[in-house]
Amino acid sequence: MKEEYMGLPLVKNETDHQFELTVEGHTAIIVYKESGKKIWLIHTEAPAELEGKGVATALIEKTLAYLEENHYTLVPLCPLVVAYLKRHPEWKRIVDPTVTNL
Repeated sequence: MKEEYMGLPLVKNETDHQFELTVEGHTAIIVYKESGKKIWLIHTEAPAELEGKGVATALIEKTLAYLEENHYTLVPLCPLVVAYLKRHPEWKRIVDPTVTNL
């Protein structure tokens, strides 16, 4: 993650069921669904103003850290999150054992 994003807060917006990271006045999101301590990451989206700046990657990294810190089991449905997990297999430690596409 770029150093400039490290201090930015991750927001878990429970009303809209999304994790949010705001950079330069624009908000990137990961839509989720949760049941107990199992969470599905469904869709990642960054506004055009943030594309190519590493914001989606920072959002994914912050979200995975949040999930681990809060003892969630992850089911990645978002293709961007799946691709990130394939590049960073150390995060498979929080993935639900039923997931076989990684």
